Amino acid sequence: MAKGDLIYIESPYAESESGSVEDHVEYAKLCMKDCLLREEHPFASHLLFPQVLDDLNAKERKAGMMAGKAWGTYADIVAVYTDQGVTTGMGWGIRNAENLGITIEYRTLTENENDAA
Repeated sequence: MAKGDLIYIESPYAESESGSVEDHVEYAKLCMKDCLLREEHPFASHLLFPQVLDDLNAKERKAGMMAGKAWGTYADIVAVYTDQGVTTGMGWGIRNAENLGITIEYRTLTENENDAA
């Protein structure tokens, strides 16, 4: 990857076995920070769109996912952060990236913590 790459972040959002929505939002923020410290330009639709859309409303959730999919077409890399597993929604994003031929990079934050030690 090169400095300045446009990165589309895939990480959990909805409540699951790995944590609450609040836990996943905090994790997504850490993923975004990880990208920024790599001198990349990240976008995480699941941090932005739920602020204006109701994620529990199927129509609004789909609208947010479709908007995220549209933004994702501009990504150089889809970074899939896997510390908390891969959710159904993330799987949808991964398949979309595969269909578009976008590079998919699987990342963990725990690996970066070990590198820094």
